[in-house]
Amino acid sequence: MFGPLNPPLADWAGKRVWVIGASSGIGAALARKLLRAGARVALTARDAVRVAEVAGLSPLALPLPLDVSEPGALQDATAELRRQWGGLDAVFFVAARYGAVRAWELDGEDIDATLRTNVAAVMHGCAAVLPGMLERGSGALVIVSSVAGYRGLPKALVYGASKAALINFAEALYLDLHPRGLGVHLVCPGFVETPLTANNDFHMPALISPDEAADHILSGMAHGDFHIHFPKRFTAWLRLMRLLPYRLYFAAVRRVTGL
Repeated sequence: MFGPLNPPLADWAGKRVWVIGASSGIGAALARKLLRAGARVALTARDAVRVAEVAGLSPLALPLPLDVSEPGALQDATAELRRQWGGLDAVFFVAARYGAVRAWELDGEDIDATLRTNVAAVMHGCAAVLPGMLERGSGALVIVSSVAGYRGLPKALVYGASKAALINFAEALYLDLHPRGLGVHLVCPGFVETPLTANNDFHMPALISPDEAADHILSGMAHGDFHIHFPKRFTAWLRLMRLLPYRLYFAAVRRVTGL
């Protein structure tokens, strides 16, 4: 009852790994560390130049640039990886779209684009890779959500809602897939220094580097964790705030953010 929730995954040598969102930030840091650990890593992002730069670090890398929001793109890429590698041992869903949005700034095009990238692409990706993993009875899905998905936060109106959807999706996936021998890891980072957060006009407490974030993720997988959140000096407070009744929660958020 108190053992790891997932099959621990620490030895990456020879593993077939797909990092979706590998051109920068957490995804690129994960790709570099996995390549150094001896994994074969497929690198996906829209920026083909950046994907090629990261892939050039190792002969074990396979550049696979695409737009995850395009219909059928992930299904086609999965078929290509199956042709080249025979299957996948782990898939990291890191790609995300982010913008600070208040209620009076809601825009239909931005809403649709964010949900396509942050939610629909993850679901389509899982639909593409799961048949092969279920057939083998092994594999790991790593879904990168955010602490912004824990509860509603100012300036995260669309982004936070998309990440909340991923938390629910990962929990439901775990219930279905754990009995079948597959691993599901829900990753909820705090603030990480990436191109997505570079335009934030507010103080980001406990800001960490992409390399630190990647280390936390791989360490959590090595321990078989389901919920991997970091840095804990920040995320622990947000997890506690999930327990507050709305009257206290709203007052606390306004006091901390000044919004």
